Amino acid sequence: MTDFLMKPKIDFAFKEIMMNEQARIGFLSAMLGLDPADIRETKILNTNLRKEHKDDKLGILDVRVLLNDDTEIDIEIQLSPLSIWADRSLFYVSKMYTEQIHEGEDYSTFKKCVSISVVDFKLFQGESEFYSCFHIQEDTRHILYTDKMEFHVLELPKLPKELKEDASDILLWAKFINAERKEEFDMLASKNKYIKSAYEQLQVISQSTEKRLEYEAREKAIRDHNQMMRESREEGREEGREEGRKEGIKAMILDYLEEGFSKEKILAKLQLRFELTEGQAGQYFERYAKS
Repeated sequence: MTDFLMKPKIDFAFKEIMMNEQARIGFLSAMLGLDPADIRETKILNTNLRKEHKDDKLGILDVRVLLNDDTEIDIEIQLSPLSIWADRSLFYVSKMYTEQIHEGEDYSTFKKCVSISVVDFKLFQGESEFYSCFHIQEDTRHILYTDKMEFHVLELPKLPKELKEDASDILLWAKFINAERKEEFDMLASKNKYIKSAYEQLQVISQSTEKRLEYEAREKAIRDHNQMMRESREEGREEGREEGRKEGIKAMILDYLEEGFSKEKILAKLQLRFELTEGQAGQYFERYAKS
């Protein structure tokens, strides 16, 4: 039990780490390029499990934070590949943005909304940088249209293996989130006092029997979900292969019929080409020869 450490990239563990205000301030100052001294207060708004649809068994465990300047931040970790991630994060930031205004208020009510995504897959193929930040701006002159929406993305598979002495705070935090061994945590904690606070929080929650049970249940739910998604993709590929095979058999039968081949010769070629029994070849011939 004493050697056990939760993985920070499991969203339950990350949420629990963010309950520590020093860890929150350090992470947010690194991601947003702020002086930690300028962050006077951070407040956790929500860490509830959010369902995307009624049949969603996994749910999303995000962390909502409010800064002292009323900037609202949504932090989310995604471990399995999701090609529509950008669309989804845009949807939730837009929702966060529009929920600020109430009947009778004007547009001056709107405050900045920030999305921070930590993904354990390569979202931007062909790009080597692990960190990206996006704003809404003009295409050629790069004039900022509005600063009210901002998107940060950490792609964990793109992290460099070695740390240089001048490693940025963003890289140190990304390494911490991706770490699994005590040696890694010790090294990163020695380089940044806020990561040290996060590591201390990680050690505390890892020794809590109650939180460990919650963590393991969440880790299992994520693992089961990812396995189910992999199996669904495999089934889809298998169905696609089978459909392609049937189309190939049909095309061969029709081509050979058009060339005047006898039924017996066509059946023999089908058995050889597609490794069919005589009975299977006959069934396909009867199905497609009349089509």
